[in-house]
Amino acid sequence: MESVSPFTMNDKILPLGKLPAPLLANLLVRAPVDDPCIVVGPGIGVDCAVVEPGDTLLVCKADPITFVSDEVGRYLVQVNANDVATTGATPCWLLVTLLLPEHRTAAACAESLMEEVYAACRIQGFSIIGGHTEITYGIDRPLAVGALPGTVKRDALITPKGAKAGDRLLLTKSVPIDGTSILARECVDRLRTVLIEEELITAQNFLSEPGIGVVRDARIAVGAGTVTAMHDPAEGGLNAALWELAEASRPSLHMDLADVPVAPISARICAAFGFDPLETISSGALLIAARAGCGAHQCGAGGGGYPLPRGARRPARRLPPHRIRRRAPGLARAGWGGTGLRVANLRQGVPDGYSNWAVAACGDTCDGAGVGPMARVVQVGVDCRCDNF
Repeated sequence: MESVSPFTMNDKILPLGKLPAPLLANLLVRAPVDDPCIVVGPGIGVDCAVVEPGDTLLVCKADPITFVSDEVGRYLVQVNANDVATTGATPCWLLVTLLLPEHRTAAACAESLMEEVYAACRIQGFSIIGGHTEITYGIDRPLAVGALPGTVKRDALITPKGAKAGDRLLLTKSVPIDGTSILARECVDRLRTVLIEEELITAQNFLSEPGIGVVRDARIAVGAGTVTAMHDPAEGGLNAALWELAEASRPSLHMDLADVPVAPISARICAAFGFDPLETISSGALLIAARAGCGAHQCGAGGGGYPLPRGARRPARRLPPHRIRRRAPGLARAGWGGTGLRVANLRQGVPDGYSNWAVAACGDTCDGAGVGPMARVVQVGVDCRCDNF
């Protein structure tokens, strides 16, 4: 009997991007995690694994670069380092897997890509310890995958599961930094119809200024106050990062995203493609949960260590807060599905290039019927408050 490939079965084809959260959760829950050395295993909203082989915890991260053709090596190092930094760990050793397309790869290409990786590692201060390279079929551009372990003391470990009621949520820099740079680099001809050359160069340089790295942001935050969770809003943007943080930590998040800074040039680029700035890949910003009253806001959106990108502003109009409840299984019919938090689009137009979103995440309740305490965390900046209700 002829075998049937799972890639040719008559089933709904999944879209580009992350696997749907219910599917991913179903896959991860079956993963073998029996080793007692595992401190943090796979899970929704959990970017790094943590194991304890000895006195120091080992934080492990792997991430591919699949969506850019320029500065691949730099993206590879920075994206992996970002996730390790969100745990409070220090990135240490990088393994690189580099897949290059057949009939299109010269020696100079391989040399250039690896030199990008080497240069980025030198800047970050960690070493390359191995990996794999090959020329292969079925791809039309270089694909790079990094695996980056780091180390942290047990009492200094931070995970997305740590956010608690009473915490503040802070956002560094602005969104979407990474998306702005990628679109400006990969879609030059299209953007020349909406940007002048100087603006296009500025957008391309978002890779460096304000930059897609958050290692420094994380160090400042950890040093300034009691940080309970950090998350890198990469694929899916800030909106997805908030959902993932709520899913990992299980507190309620009561959000008003009208305060989120979006650089005008980012808003214009997103508008040209019909993208929501809050749903566009946003590496370079760092989402931080911190104890109210601590000093972590020094690197956050409320003002302090990181100025906004030139021309960035906050919209004057504040939106009324709305809540997204975690509903009982089977009740949710939209968004992320019945077992997770739903993200509801409350948009009514996009004034001045900003998304009209107000998002919240509420804990173990069903349409307000109490099944336990609900927590509320109000975002963004130094005037946030958090309480129970």
